[in-house]
Amino acid sequence: MHRKDIRNVAIIAHVDHGKTTLVDQLLRQSGQFGHGELTGECILDSNPLERERGITILSKNCAIDYTDRRGRRYHINIVDTPGHADFSGEVERVLKMADGVLLLVDAFEGVMPQTRYVLSKALAAGLAPLVVINKMDRPGARPHEVHEEVFSLLIDLGAEDCAMDFPVLYASGKEGWATADLHAAEARSVGDIHELFDAIITHVPVPDLDGGAPLQALITTFDYNDYVGRIGIGRVFAGTLEAGKNVAVIDRRGGQTIQRLGQLFRFQGLGRVEVDRVDVGDLFAAVGLEKVDIGDTLADPDHPVALPTVAIDEPTLRLTLHINDSPFAGREGKYVTSRQLRERLHKELQTNVALSVEEHRDEFIVSGRGLLHLGILLENMRREGYELAVGKPEVVYRTDEQGRRLEPIERLVIDVPTDVVGSVMQLVGDRRAEMVHMHRAAVRTQLEFTIPARGLIGLHSRVLTATAGEVVMNHRFASYEPYRGPIGGRANGVMIATESGEVTAYALDQLADRGVMFVEPGEKVYEGQIIGEHGKENDIPVNVVRRKNLTNVRSSTKDTTVVLKASRQITLEGALEYIEPDERVEVTPEHVRLRKVHLKENDRRRAARRTVKQT
Repeated sequence: MHRKDIRNVAIIAHVDHGKTTLVDQLLRQSGQFGHGELTGECILDSNPLERERGITILSKNCAIDYTDRRGRRYHINIVDTPGHADFSGEVERVLKMADGVLLLVDAFEGVMPQTRYVLSKALAAGLAPLVVINKMDRPGARPHEVHEEVFSLLIDLGAEDCAMDFPVLYASGKEGWATADLHAAEARSVGDIHELFDAIITHVPVPDLDGGAPLQALITTFDYNDYVGRIGIGRVFAGTLEAGKNVAVIDRRGGQTIQRLGQLFRFQGLGRVEVDRVDVGDLFAAVGLEKVDIGDTLADPDHPVALPTVAIDEPTLRLTLHINDSPFAGREGKYVTSRQLRERLHKELQTNVALSVEEHRDEFIVSGRGLLHLGILLENMRREGYELAVGKPEVVYRTDEQGRRLEPIERLVIDVPTDVVGSVMQLVGDRRAEMVHMHRAAVRTQLEFTIPARGLIGLHSRVLTATAGEVVMNHRFASYEPYRGPIGGRANGVMIATESGEVTAYALDQLADRGVMFVEPGEKVYEGQIIGEHGKENDIPVNVVRRKNLTNVRSSTKDTTVVLKASRQITLEGALEYIEPDERVEVTPEHVRLRKVHLKENDRRRAARRTVKQT
């Protein structure tokens, strides 16, 4: 017995190729929602950070009950996956819940690095792609060439013949249409998205699973609720999952525990509905399992047989957190103690399975998949009212059987104007990168490198500057390889405040020729805070709170004529990339500040002497 009315499909693509926008149109045109029920854009990107950055951070599940032109009803489970490399591990896990994939490719950009990665994972999972060439409304769209790029990519990945004969649709998620007729797509004479629904029903296989066999269900991801705790999300691969029954939970090491399943939910629309049972092939959300983890199997207690587990990406980058101990500590945040910080990190571990946390005294070493992965966590914490200090990110090293030091290597692809290729290659080469491919097309050139993960820290901002913002950079984890040698640090020194107080325009004007400022008049600073970047390689102490002495000739009103250079606005992730080992990022709900570990100049000198002696 198996359900023929179920389709499980995952949407995969390179970042910003329009996955979430296309899902919006599927939801709007499904006929499942009344007028006014769906509002806004990127409906599935419910997290404020996802909306602000225009990226999908966490995979999302939704389900559409669709009725075709013949009146037949289908339950279509849709998984919207992240496109950014830092969240690629989640893509690999949630593909376990799908029987087919929609591969979206931008009609202008074509195949990109993450396209290759997600498609390779789909093929490894045995999923044939339904290709959607999206953004046909974009000026410069080149669907013929993009179709050939996808075909070549499938050949490169060693796809089977059935995958090579892939169906293709042309679509515009923004305008809400899809068609298999290229001429209609180029003329943009298509009315709706229903042809995509029909293609999903036709080309995504029916789950060919045994509903009469003993229960086997796989946990692939988690949600969390303060009232019920962890919510295991996964798929039933055999038998039937029933609420209130005992199940055998088999972990990735083969250990078994008998646990009682509490509430059971099935995906419906944008939410979930409570049900008594979930049939084979369908997706579920389970509440009440106390000890369960990613990759665990829920099995029949009388016939406990584990399913193949799913891998969890190991962290490649780590940083140190501790409570904010600056002179301004406690002024802005609601949560300022180590206990509160510990509780928040442990709560994050309930759902963020690619994260790991180690505690050493009052410090927490937090490891993740990349700077964006860790930056999202810190940004969420500051918005929730936490104050903390963060150290410089470091890569996670390994040691092989021969005792060699191994480091994570990333595959980096940079698309730049041809006239600045030399500058970009100089910047990347200084970071121990090795070129593997160069493709020149018209006025732009695509460069492909292997580069140590530590070499990516701070690289994006420097390449942006070198190319006047005309760069597209993407990277993904490749492998662990032998250590490639030291990489130089920041080229410029910093300016450090020598006194606490309020920044004055007079002081900034006097320092204008020394470098670039990070602060503006009226801001409050403290001794030891980094207030700017020095134009030379050494750090210098400066007084930014100095006021002009008043005389009967010179008055304070003359300050109004001072025209200051614009200060550099430092983002959280930009600050993490910028700092050196003797510096910290102070993160509060209202500010991101840079500071030295030792706030007083004498303490910094003593620390420098100790470092010299140790080396």
